[in-house]
Amino acid sequence: MNVTKRSAIALVSAASLAAFGGFAFAETAAPPAIGKPVPGFTAKDSGGKTVSLSDFKGKTVVLEWTNDECPFVRKHYGGRNMQALQKKWTDKGVVWLTVISSPPGEQGYADGPKAAKLTAERDAAPTSVILDPTGDIGRAYKALTTPHMYIVKGDGTLAYMGGIDDKPSTKIEDLKGARNYVDQALTEMAEGKAVSMPTSRPYGCSVKFSS
Repeated sequence: MNVTKRSAIALVSAASLAAFGGFAFAETAAPPAIGKPVPGFTAKDSGGKTVSLSDFKGKTVVLEWTNDECPFVRKHYGGRNMQALQKKWTDKGVVWLTVISSPPGEQGYADGPKAAKLTAERDAAPTSVILDPTGDIGRAYKALTTPHMYIVKGDGTLAYMGGIDDKPSTKIEDLKGARNYVDQALTEMAEGKAVSMPTSRPYGCSVKFSS
């Protein structure tokens, strides 16, 4: 990957940990793994601001892959499940980064103004919406679906990755009674407990990476 030409993402070597005060990052080629450093990145958000994962060292970070045209995503936003999670946990100091990895011309693509409009229309409350039209961030994290969820600890290691819950359907009514793995993991972390279910099978629409 040529990170100079593809400036949407800057992956940082784990050999450079000291430069970030112990905030861990994986090697560029390292796949995400529970308890291991995650890939670092730098990208533009929907407001045109440059955002780096290292900006949030010491804080829990949620990464949410999204595609507004995906029926699985629409289930969680239409039923206000995603917004409720975002508001609940950002109010508690968690950083929530919604990532759009669809390229121009593909389902779910959004430039900054469209992404900002979607956030306002849906009354969503992420900390930032990260634009990843090259797909570099999504590929680094091996993101497969929308939604695909990741939780990063304050030390930069991965605490959870997988689906948002245990009801892999597009039906809003299935939100009721679903076991929300993200909420469960964040609650356990807030209580100082180990995450009891650190991985699950993601479900949703495939991420529409550029070719």
